Amino acid sequence: MKNYSAVKFLCAVLALAALAGCRRAPSTGLWQGYFEGEFVHVAAPLAGRLEHLAVTRGTRIETGTPLFRLEQAAEQATHREAVERLRQAEAKVADLSKGQRPTELAALEARVAQAAAAADLSAREFARLARLHDAKVVSDDDLDRARLTHEANLKQVAGAEAQLATAQLGARADVITAAEADAAAARAAVDRAAWSLAQKSPVATASALIYDTLYREGEFVPAGAPVVSLLPPENLKVRFFVPEAEFANLKAGDTVQVHVSGRANAIAARISYLSPQPEYTPPILYNRENRAKLVFMIEAQPIDAAAARDFHPGQPVDVRR
Repeated sequence: MKNYSAVKFLCAVLALAALAGCRRAPSTGLWQGYFEGEFVHVAAPLAGRLEHLAVTRGTRIETGTPLFRLEQAAEQATHREAVERLRQAEAKVADLSKGQRPTELAALEARVAQAAAAADLSAREFARLARLHDAKVVSDDDLDRARLTHEANLKQVAGAEAQLATAQLGARADVITAAEADAAAARAAVDRAAWSLAQKSPVATASALIYDTLYREGEFVPAGAPVVSLLPPENLKVRFFVPEAEFANLKAGDTVQVHVSGRANAIAARISYLSPQPEYTPPILYNRENRAKLVFMIEAQPIDAAAARDFHPGQPVDVRR
């Protein structure tokens, strides 16, 4: 009977121990993770041979720093051609907007003066014959002839003056409008050629770390193939993993403290993303304790990007509230 009681007691102890072993370990408030980078891959939309690589892997650059240059002979020739065509089109618009040349205008003015002089002479002749006709000295035919001659001379004056006015006006409005449209098209061609030329020599749009260079000078780079990989400080984030029991207590906008080995002070980071999908083992961090846990991935952005600029993607961290 005593042996039975001892066995029963031992079974109860083992059951309590097994139950205790199934309970979730108390949270330490310390989560494991690592730095993750969102890289900026700089490429040219046009193909060409890499003439010059202006940056070195592992260095930091500032905004506006030239990154690389592809061969540009064809683009430079196209740009020069477009510039000359634009000059031609603008010169045509200017020429059509003006009147005729000064010497041509002077010739027309002389023609107007000559017609005016002939009209003045015919007017005097018509007046003299009119007086003689009143005195019955000249016939009606002579008077009519003088009158018609004077009227013809007046029309010559009007025609010469109209030619002079037309020469001073320049081309017709429709012709000028068509020439202006040609000039606008030529200007667009210059802009397109300048854009193509600029794409062969990109510059950094922000300060960043040259994380990697993917081609060497002399190699042919296909269109759209990245040549330089950049990591701006603001693109470095912390990715850590939280047990599901603690996941519900965190939300976007919360501040966490990131501890890095070898650094005395923690870095403040703000949670920017909480994964809706659970994971059974955090990537990289494989150990017996984590292998049996259900965790959620969380991303946090360092509040001060400059404070995290010396860290690198893949570097392990510990995160606390």
